[in-house]
Amino acid sequence: MKKISILFIFFITFFNAQKLTSDELSLINQGDAHAALPIYQTTDAHQHKTLLGISTEIDPMDPNTAVLVKRMRESLLSTDGGVGIAAPQVGINRKVIWVQRFDKDGAPLEYFINPVIVWKSDVQNLGPEGDLSIPDFRDQFYRSKVIQLEYVDLKGQRYSEIVEGFTAVIFQHEIDHLFGILISDKKEKEKNDSYKKVDAYQKNDLNKR
Repeated sequence: MKKISILFIFFITFFNAQKLTSDELSLINQGDAHAALPIYQTTDAHQHKTLLGISTEIDPMDPNTAVLVKRMRESLLSTDGGVGIAAPQVGINRKVIWVQRFDKDGAPLEYFINPVIVWKSDVQNLGPEGDLSIPDFRDQFYRSKVIQLEYVDLKGQRYSEIVEGFTAVIFQHEIDHLFGILISDKKEKEKNDSYKKVDAYQKNDLNKR
């Protein structure tokens, strides 16, 4: 039964992954295929609109997906201390993110295709966040301390894992981008929310993401 359910989820993922549009293909393949893609900014009206869009699933085995993944990594590496990036930040409203894994030895950068948070802990931490797409903005935010994540790789292999601490914060931030949620807007929406405050934030200030 478990094997059947996993295959069913895998089929649904591919069914929902619409082909890349001509505009998306043009953007992904513009210029040097090994170079960084420009990072979209909220200060530009057109780019801001893209950042507010809802992302859809992507076919992990489409060769263009691999190009997007590679170029997103270059975009992240081109920043001054960025620890995560989502596809909308390079103009593509598709479910692809990169995250620096501070929960692993060497804090490697890893990509995640069609990531989904299937569970969040009720216990939340308060900590600083910034955003590569929002110039000169930084504030304190509550995030779940532990999450359960499901995603696929470029071969279509599905994974599920538990992530906690600072790395879980990065995942939540980047996956918010896939739903058009920016931390500048999030702050306004959370003004009336109440949380149980905990003092378990264990990482240094996050200046940019």
